[in-house]
Amino acid sequence: MRELGKVFDRVADAYDAARPTYPDELFQALSEVSGVDLDGATAVDVGAGTGILTRALRARGSRVVAVDPGAEMLARLRSRAGSGGTAAVLADGNALPLAGGVADLVTYAQSWHWLDPVASIAEARRVLRPGGAIAGCWNLAHAAQAGWLAAYEERLARSCPTYWGPALEEWSVPPIAAAFEVVAERWIPWTRLVRVEDFLLDLRSHSYMAALSAGAADELVERQRAELTREFPGGVLSVPMRVYLAVGR
Repeated sequence: MRELGKVFDRVADAYDAARPTYPDELFQALSEVSGVDLDGATAVDVGAGTGILTRALRARGSRVVAVDPGAEMLARLRSRAGSGGTAAVLADGNALPLAGGVADLVTYAQSWHWLDPVASIAEARRVLRPGGAIAGCWNLAHAAQAGWLAAYEERLARSCPTYWGPALEEWSVPPIAAAFEVVAERWIPWTRLVRVEDFLLDLRSHSYMAALSAGAADELVERQRAELTREFPGGVLSVPMRVYLAVGR
């Protein structure tokens, strides 16, 4: 996990600046299917990164313990967390440095697939109070809904040896639902309006891009920029998105 932290630390600025937030409907669904009222809840956000989900939970009244193995990622989180309500902990999600029975909710936003599927869920169960819930969510571009987006993903698959996404036939959402008794799985559609340059900055924040040499990454970004500006001469993309949410106890 330390090595993973270093990978994302290298792209912390891009991650913080350009990764998308989550639609309001996600939090409505999370509260509904988990039975946890976010206002006043204690949440442990595992793999919190720069705090995208952490801040959203805080905005809805939760107290949040943000856990991540990346020092630079947590530095961005701390700088934007504001005063009170958030604790940032440099730690591995497979071995949470928390007492048992302290949380109402354990969340994994874009992160559970990096963890050990058994140890991580055992740790989540340990830190939960009775009646607590575990939730994993992934914000995903819905390539099947737009030809330009499918072509964009195909270019990534051809250029990035470690690419994992919808351009691969074997790709699927992480199997977190199999790790616990699922209360619910939801797909939440939404549309992201984003400038081309911000979309490309988001691209640089992904692990498969961080694995490329600087020259190869720059060349790929330029190819993507040329295609996207041809498709969207106004400079603003309309990206079909969907959030996968799985909640269990």
